[in-house]
Amino acid sequence: MAADLTPAELTLLGLLVEKPRHGYELDEVIDARGMREWTEIGFSSIYYLLGRLRDRGLITEVGSPRAGRGKARRVYEPTAEGRRACARAAEAAVAELRPVFPPILVGLANQPVIPPERLRAALDRRAAALTERLAAIGAARDTQPDIPDFVRAIFDYTLGQLEAEQRWLDAYRASQEGTSP
Repeated sequence: MAADLTPAELTLLGLLVEKPRHGYELDEVIDARGMREWTEIGFSSIYYLLGRLRDRGLITEVGSPRAGRGKARRVYEPTAEGRRACARAAEAAVAELRPVFPPILVGLANQPVIPPERLRAALDRRAAALTERLAAIGAARDTQPDIPDFVRAIFDYTLGQLEAEQRWLDAYRASQEGTSP
């Protein structure tokens, strides 16, 4: 990813490139698209990130429409430079293969200190969590049949990663039991 945008900044900027939005709407889109699975953007950080993008000249406030009788919400859209920065950073994010550091690898590296029965229980808990997460993400994708192809690709990538881990975990658990998957 381009060094000038964090993953969280790129995510929000990309959503604003799609269309101008206010912070609450950004949070709703992040939830609906299952982006919480791969971003670390909490509701409270959205406005902080919007301020950073604004201060860098990548977005601008375009209005504050009133939602019924509620208070006005600030709506943001990207500047021309924001669109260019988003395109550069998104292209780099797609092209670059970057290492990931999943905590399970640290646990496996220290597996000899885990008693065998506790290791089996931990692997069983991980398998159950994977099954639940696969079901939740699949359901989130399936409740939105008209999502754009790029959003479906995000769901499918996430599901593919989880399915690959599930296959690995099944094989590893079987090897620990001395059986084949």
